[in-house]
Amino acid sequence: MGSKIPIKWPKEVTAAFVEQLIRAEKDVQKAVLIFDAATTEYSKGFRHDRSTFGLIISRLLSANNFKLAEEMLVRMKDESCKITEDIFLSIYRAYGRVHKPLEVMRVFQTMKEYDCEPTQKSYITVFSVLVDENRLKTAFRFYRYMRGEGIPPCVASLNILIKALCKNSGTMDSAFHIFREMPKHRFTPDSYTYGTLINGLCRLGKTTEAKELLMEMDANGCSPTVVTYTCLIRGFCQSNNLDEAMGLLEDMRSKGIEPNVFTYSSLMDGLCKGGRSSEAMELLEMMIHEHKVPNMITYSTLIHGLCGESKIGEALEVFDRMKLQGCKPDAGLYWKVINGFCGNNKFHEAANYLDEMILSGISPNRVTWSLHVKIHNAVVRGLCSVNDPKRAFQLYLSMRTRAISVEAKSFETLVNHFCKKGDVHKVARIVEEMLTDGCIPGEQTWAVVVGGFWDRRKVREAADSVQADLTCKHMDLGT
Repeated sequence: MGSKIPIKWPKEVTAAFVEQLIRAEKDVQKAVLIFDAATTEYSKGFRHDRSTFGLIISRLLSANNFKLAEEMLVRMKDESCKITEDIFLSIYRAYGRVHKPLEVMRVFQTMKEYDCEPTQKSYITVFSVLVDENRLKTAFRFYRYMRGEGIPPCVASLNILIKALCKNSGTMDSAFHIFREMPKHRFTPDSYTYGTLINGLCRLGKTTEAKELLMEMDANGCSPTVVTYTCLIRGFCQSNNLDEAMGLLEDMRSKGIEPNVFTYSSLMDGLCKGGRSSEAMELLEMMIHEHKVPNMITYSTLIHGLCGESKIGEALEVFDRMKLQGCKPDAGLYWKVINGFCGNNKFHEAANYLDEMILSGISPNRVTWSLHVKIHNAVVRGLCSVNDPKRAFQLYLSMRTRAISVEAKSFETLVNHFCKKGDVHKVARIVEEMLTDGCIPGEQTWAVVVGGFWDRRKVREAADSVQADLTCKHMDLGT
């Protein structure tokens, strides 16, 4: 690593002591220095074993330092330290966590080079990562290879296979075929099996069949989990069968299954999209009463729903509660609130929240940029409509500074407003910048500009005429 870290080593260094030091060090780079120092700086020498190697590899994987983690694996081999399967399993899971299924396959193929024979655990873990990452063709090929290598099926591997088949509508029948065949081969479907099938049916909009499967699951003595109920509730919400979804909430409670944040968020989303945001707000209060902490999705769902029903006051209450809880609103949420103000002709409030968003350093991403432009332009035009051209012009200048496109309609609104005010200097500037942006004023805009300048000229001519008359009178009096 090139650096040294001061450590007071005892007379005899043990693996447990080295592990303690590595665990105590929060900085993974310094943890590696400690790992190296144990062998390079201790005069009597120290050999790392499976536990210390395993720990440092785990720390590196947690920090997504895969290159160094794999170098440690090579070092284990070079130092004749036995490499066990659990180290490989941790590498598979770490690569799966960052969505790199091909790296999982690559490492799996090197296991035998490290004198480590893969067991059923390795095969199932790799198969699971491939399915989770939607590498279905590769996953099915791997499953056939796995069976060819003599790995017997089990409930875990069959569950993953069913999950893969549930991802496509064309293979759902195959998933159910395996499910129905499981008991014949002495495999008992568990809650994960049922939950996977219920989720698959809900994604296809087959909520009636999904609920029947829930009842079958219950009848077979397999207790549904909160995940199972949440999948079904989400399915009924997406099918706009909100009363059935609410009924499932009561059903799970009666069975002693506590809804979680995702259950509530799914229900709130359905209620808000169905124009029943008041009921969604009641669920929020219920959540808080049960000491369940709403997350970003919960708040976002409510704010979108309330703004959609023009309940901007309640939306702001939720917005403020969210900030008090420490959840930072994103650009999309600010846009929703600002748009709500614009829809209610409250353009000063919209401008205030726009300022707050900018001062908070919240920037839009590529997806929300077009909305970013649209909202800024709407607020500029809105401020003009409520006769606040000064603030509208300030926002316009801010937009130009931050490279936010000014729409033709906004240019025209500003020109029209300042012409009426007789502020020809601002009109000239706006028209010049409009032309610079390649936005050609329409016939009506030109007419307003010319009219504004013409009126200004006539005023000036009248003033000059009055001044001339007064001068003449003074001269007459003097003579």
